[in-house]
Amino acid sequence: MAKRVVLITGGGIGIGRATALAFADQACHVVVTDVLEAEGNAVVDEIRGKGGSADFRFLDVTSTEQANAVVAETEQRLGAVDVVIANAGIAHRVPFGAMTDEKWDHTFDVDLKGILRIVRPAVPGMIKRGSGAVVALSSIMGVAYGWDEHVHYSSAKAGVVGLVRGLAVELARSGVRVNGVAPGYIRTAQLLSQEHSLGPEGAEAAPAFIPMGRLGEPQDIADVIVFLASPAARYITGQVIAVDGGLLVGRY
Repeated sequence: MAKRVVLITGGGIGIGRATALAFADQACHVVVTDVLEAEGNAVVDEIRGKGGSADFRFLDVTSTEQANAVVAETEQRLGAVDVVIANAGIAHRVPFGAMTDEKWDHTFDVDLKGILRIVRPAVPGMIKRGSGAVVALSSIMGVAYGWDEHVHYSSAKAGVVGLVRGLAVELARSGVRVNGVAPGYIRTAQLLSQEHSLGPEGAEAAPAFIPMGRLGEPQDIADVIVFLASPAARYITGQVIAVDGGLLVGRY
């Protein structure tokens, strides 16, 4: 992989952090963005400590102005944004009976519209150069499963699939590829949250019904993201790949 500029949202922890480190290992310059400043800067320090190239920019993906500014500043400073990894997301447990417009809209604002906000300003430069790659994070809860008390999350992540497909077709002749990844149960802070997800006990029990017999690790997702953004995936666009240890095909 030639040295490229990779911009990652939600790059401070979990899958985003693992993805930033994986791209840095491929000699890319990584722009780590997040609302978690300490965590994002720690990732940059880790990359630089290994001899890699990275910097941190604060970005709340619910802000169009911030997203536009981060992309514009990166292009001015580094010459291009070659790859966008739209990873930032939230998943809050809300029973449907307690669902308000505000709670619904906030999840869509981060998990779906947040992708629009960071991809939209990056696409013109990609089209101008005739190359580029976008990878957006969906979920198995958006491509195959429903998730009780997370209807807003499942709906937003299903929307990511439509975004990937539609944008991939629109940009295909411009040399820009758009793909997605749908993680299964991955060992992250989100998954281990008792309030919003499986919690520690649920995480411990999950391998019993995952065909590969273990939870996924952030690196398992990061490696697929790096592949989809690489020349090795040059004829792949509009796809959302489930990375779930066989969960979707193994539940019957």
